[in-house]
Amino acid sequence: MTSKRHGEETHARILEAAVECFARHGYDATGVAEICACAGVSKGAFYHHFPSKQALFMELLDHWLSELDSRLAAARTGARTVPDGLMQMAGMLQAIFQAGSERLPFFLEFWSQAAREPVVWQATIAPYKRYRDLLRDMVEAGIAEGTLRAVDPEVAAHVVVSLAVGLVLQGLLDPSGANWGQVAAGGLQMLLEGLEKREE
Repeated sequence: MTSKRHGEETHARILEAAVECFARHGYDATGVAEICACAGVSKGAFYHHFPSKQALFMELLDHWLSELDSRLAAARTGARTVPDGLMQMAGMLQAIFQAGSERLPFFLEFWSQAAREPVVWQATIAPYKRYRDLLRDMVEAGIAEGTLRAVDPEVAAHVVVSLAVGLVLQGLLDPSGANWGQVAAGGLQMLLEGLEKREE
């Protein structure tokens, strides 16, 4: 095994261990030593890859957001009309819940840290603004193409993001209360049906 490949595997192992430790014990209660023990690496190896626990935390956030951004971009570019793209995003919500259910407690850690650390807050709030902008632009495009009603695009974008965030929070607080992926997809579909322009 080359040293580069070994380094990449060590890096990935540390990230996986951090997700497990943060989800189980929380960010504040998890130390570098615990992450190292879980990953089977030395502290020297940890600091070779990450300058601090916060830097590791931020990289995990970046990975999660990159995956989400890719899914959103695919839904937008692969759609024939704006409503089609929004409906694909509704289905994407279900896939995210199914694939990431074990990571939802860790998602709550992002919110918790964002409330206390300005650096994390900036990194956490930026994507929400980006998603609102994306949705606002999509609603404007849908109005222009005649497939969506003439609603306030900014308000519509805020409502869609609020629905998604609220469902994630419910999934965290009551994991077995519903199939949250289905609720997310169905709820967004109901909302989008209200936005679609109907033939008179």
